[in-house]
Amino acid sequence: MDYIFLSKTVLFRGITPQELQGMFSCLQAQTRKYARGAVIYHAGDPVTALGMVLSGKVSIENDDVWGNKSILDHVFPGQVFAETYACVPGSPLMISAVAAEPTEVLFLDTSRVLHVCEAACDFHNKLVRNLLTIASQKNLNLSRRIFHTSSKSIRGRLLSYLSHQALQQGSREFDIPFNRQQLADYLSVDRSAMSNELSKMQRDGLLQVDRNHFRLTGIDPKDGF
Repeated sequence: MDYIFLSKTVLFRGITPQELQGMFSCLQAQTRKYARGAVIYHAGDPVTALGMVLSGKVSIENDDVWGNKSILDHVFPGQVFAETYACVPGSPLMISAVAAEPTEVLFLDTSRVLHVCEAACDFHNKLVRNLLTIASQKNLNLSRRIFHTSSKSIRGRLLSYLSHQALQQGSREFDIPFNRQQLADYLSVDRSAMSNELSKMQRDGLLQVDRNHFRLTGIDPKDGF
């Protein structure tokens, strides 16, 4: 276990590598490895442990009964998933967590995370505060996706998302964390229709795109859309 890496994550911020070694037995920490495409958590299942990606990448996905898939988020090393559901005992997952590539995950029993031990260790209190920060940030991310998909047009959704990426990265030229299909899933649009709209936007002089690399050419991100 790389305790130095873990001590630099948001969940364990302010907790030293030495303290982590002592607290992991109390939290019943476990690790598991998954092959690409393996389902870590199925939609509909109740969970009791939050997951932290140690290596690889996890996709948070939603599949309807007709087989339509929507990627809600990607979870990278040092980030956590399923923490909201794990904190509400018996609440079934509305999403699935799938290994997007060979992935190793650290699992923590949330009942032990949320119930501070009798010693009321300072590092345990920090862990609870850090978990609250993560949950709050996740809510902001979800609100942002709702904002990006509020437009009725594909162009409007693309402009909203790309504008945010430009502002977040401080440049009109940037890479996004999605491939073409993943971006379409994130924006809840058809991939072919989205690709066609991107071609039109290039012809209109709004942007240049090469796979997941974008350059906004016809507008200043500071002006918004």
